[in-house]
Amino acid sequence: MLPHQLELLAPARDADIGIEAVNHGADAVYIGGPSFGARTSADNSVQDIARLATYAHRYNSRIFVTMNTILRDDELESARKLAWQLYDAGVDTLIIQDMGLLEIDLPPIQLHASTQTDIRTPEKARFLQDVGLSQIVLARELTLPQIAAIDAALGPKDAPGRAILEFFVHGALCVAYSGQCFISHAHTGRSANRGDCSQACRLPYEVKDSQGRIVAHDKHVLSMKDNNQSENLRQIIDAGVRSFKIEGRYKDMAYVKNITAHYRVLLDEILEERPELARASSGECTFHFQPDPDQNFNREFTDYFVNGRKEDIGAFDTPKNPGRPIGHVTATGPNFVELQTDDKDTVIHNGDGLCYLDLQKELVGLQINRAEAVNKKGLWRVFPKDPMEGFKDLRKGVQVNRNRDMDWVRGLEKKSAERRIGAWLTLNESADRLKLTITDEDGHSGTSALAGPLQDAKDPSQAEAKLRENLSRLGDTLFQPLDVTLNLNGPRFVPASQLNALRREAVEQLEVARAAAWHRLPRAKPVEPPVAYPEDTLTYLANVFNHKARDFYAKHGVKVIAAAYESHEEEGEVSLMITKHCVRFSLSLCPKQAKGVTGVQGTVKAEPMQLINGKEKLTLRFDCKPCEMHVVGKIKRSVLNAVPASPLRFYKTRPVSGALG
Repeated sequence: MLPHQLELLAPARDADIGIEAVNHGADAVYIGGPSFGARTSADNSVQDIARLATYAHRYNSRIFVTMNTILRDDELESARKLAWQLYDAGVDTLIIQDMGLLEIDLPPIQLHASTQTDIRTPEKARFLQDVGLSQIVLARELTLPQIAAIDAALGPKDAPGRAILEFFVHGALCVAYSGQCFISHAHTGRSANRGDCSQACRLPYEVKDSQGRIVAHDKHVLSMKDNNQSENLRQIIDAGVRSFKIEGRYKDMAYVKNITAHYRVLLDEILEERPELARASSGECTFHFQPDPDQNFNREFTDYFVNGRKEDIGAFDTPKNPGRPIGHVTATGPNFVELQTDDKDTVIHNGDGLCYLDLQKELVGLQINRAEAVNKKGLWRVFPKDPMEGFKDLRKGVQVNRNRDMDWVRGLEKKSAERRIGAWLTLNESADRLKLTITDEDGHSGTSALAGPLQDAKDPSQAEAKLRENLSRLGDTLFQPLDVTLNLNGPRFVPASQLNALRREAVEQLEVARAAAWHRLPRAKPVEPPVAYPEDTLTYLANVFNHKARDFYAKHGVKVIAAAYESHEEEGEVSLMITKHCVRFSLSLCPKQAKGVTGVQGTVKAEPMQLINGKEKLTLRFDCKPCEMHVVGKIKRSVLNAVPASPLRFYKTRPVSGALG
């Protein structure tokens, strides 16, 4: 990928979804392999990934495979074998978290830094570039100036080995700095760093202050809204980002089609404005639907910290999809609900998903079995799938939202996009033969010839138009005609069957030429001698889980190295999550918010708080200088007893605990 190219990077749960991501405009697709992929339910066979790679490469789109879990010593050999299998399958890149992989015999394939490597500083980004990672995905929490500072630290954009900056532009937000959350492992033995997060962040909590007073009840205070950077793409580009990543390796086909198409449209608009920039792959997309992010599951949207800290980043009422307002209840019956829509032209469909908030502000879902229009003024009678008595607080006047539009869903179940590569066709006549050359937008060509004798056209006035029309019929091929040039000695008639064969052979030769020209981007070479890591001491927060990773950091100057949290050395209270999100700030209890407020300034202090969910209790501690929150707790005895530890003791002197005082 060149520094002036923009890459739209889409997720794929499986190969078929990946193929549709390509069809809907993805310049690259990331997908999980059969193991080590940080998503336990999103594994794919090497054969399926090979099928996806073959398809993607026709458009010069690239395939990235996630190998971004932390690995035990006994898993390194399996990871090495898998890396070579993926390389042989045509994969372009491996996305990694575990630095131990840099110390084993990997194939000559590009390596990208996973979000789990937690890249927040220029120093960390420069280090990862200098050890040979070609693309680095930045922490979601960064502001535009912070992104620009990291970009500047990487050096000139056209310098050899210069890393590409990648940034999440859409999808679910993990509240923790990626790679810095251990709540799941501490409570359940399921490690987020090994692809098995239990998502404690989506649970409801009671929040108590330092005096035991309840300041929030049954609120999802660690649940974030969904990321949406649609309005910030130009600024993100100016800050130095070149790869725009959509979250969602668990998401369904409709989500990937819709969101990929949405960002394809937005990026293409920018490319029209900015001729110095270019797409990272080939072809243009035509969509048979109007992309709309609001149609897919979302928890409402936020642009998070890109433009600075904001108060409305949380989805505190519910982690579910609230949908969009559609109308209000006018009456309820024994097996139906009457709704007045806000827009009389709104159509409610059988199978639609509706929802509303009960008196406790909990979202209640209401799936429609049958919908009937009562009149032409927007009044509908809907018959829910479930019994009416189960719908708590459903009464006249309640606002109803729609979070599943079956008409939309069915539309995306059909063919919803076409992607074609522009091509020029030239038909030349010489020595009583015709030669057709098709040249695509990337400069590849395919040719075919038709030997004479050639026939003069009986109707010269129509001959040229008919030849152009027939040659332009590229049908279901990869290509669309940009122009047809005829260099003939006079009006010619060519039977349709011969012209079709001429065109087919030229297209086949062009596809062969494109396939022969495909090449993997080279693996970046690490700087020699090895550069020093920005710190000389690593706590459990560095996620070092095998001896090869330990050797890597030691080679780069780290003196004291602790084992990952999953090795069960940290049995006391430590930071189980570090996050830029601050519960105090979101509840308007931050000391910085109180500055200058008469009667309040000095009375609000960043004292610890407590999160309670059933028997689970966690402590919130606030580090106000970097404006961060630590969720503090300890590993359960049942986890220590039930999960075999991998005891690793790398350190020379015991590192300081990661918890705040």
